[in-house]
Amino acid sequence: MSRRIFRYVAFSIVQDVTAEPEYAARCVSGDESECGAESGVGHHPAEVEEWQRKHTQETRHVRYRRNFADYAVMEPPDGLPVGLQPARVARVRA
Repeated sequence: MSRRIFRYVAFSIVQDVTAEPEYAARCVSGDESECGAESGVGHHPAEVEEWQRKHTQETRHVRYRRNFADYAVMEPPDGLPVGLQPARVARVRA
């Protein structure tokens, strides 16, 4: 009979600072159908917010769907080797 030992390691999930986050908005205002105008992708929320302000001034549309995307990395706790993989299984014979 074999047993498995699962070791829990508390990795942290952090934003990957080597990749810029992405922000975008799409106008969903409209009575019959959505406007559908899009801001395009920006790397700072202020870029997208400025597009929303201008679009509202031009159209009086006030409802937007906003999207945010980023990359995340798993970081081991201090003192553990960086190459350690989460959820490793060690088999132990009884």
